[in-house]
Amino acid sequence: MANIILLGPPGAGKGTQAKRLEDARGMVQLSTGDMLRAARTSGTEMGRKVAAVLDSGGLVTDEIVIGLIEERLAQTGHGGFIFDGFPRTLKQADALGALLARKGLALDAVIELVVDDAALVGRIVKRAEDARAAGQPVRKDDTPEVFQVRLQEYYKNTAPLIGYYWAKGDLVQLDGMADMQAVAEAIAKVLDKA
Repeated sequence: MANIILLGPPGAGKGTQAKRLEDARGMVQLSTGDMLRAARTSGTEMGRKVAAVLDSGGLVTDEIVIGLIEERLAQTGHGGFIFDGFPRTLKQADALGALLARKGLALDAVIELVVDDAALVGRIVKRAEDARAAGQPVRKDDTPEVFQVRLQEYYKNTAPLIGYYWAKGDLVQLDGMADMQAVAEAIAKVLDKA
């Protein structure tokens, strides 16, 4: 069982690789966006808190996100956790470390998918074109203008985590520009060493 964080800017392929790890290793992806959407409609006390914040247009607090993650960590019968989209800040990284310690768990690796920003914009444009061609809705954030804002937010808030986890000796950097299979194989090698 391995617990990992996938780091990288939007469009780097974190979600794709997390899905592959779920299928191949039975790991559980903890995507904060997915967890918030599920909590909102769950009817639980935490779900009501999330719904109230989201309905008011507010930002969900770190405490709520940590609470949702703590609920998911209680689940058993899996091959470990993939933290995707969390932590996003140094404060959240500290909170996650404390939570894992309380649960007797640890991070086995923090995997950064290193990518070229210009190529990422191309990926996003292609994703939108592919969706249109398939008659599927195009994500609101799949425009070059919106993507640039998301990329700036990533570098401003999340990029400091790279140094944080490097200093702890947990960071492994992989070429996120390689094809999906090559990235999956590189991640598998990291996990097999963990």
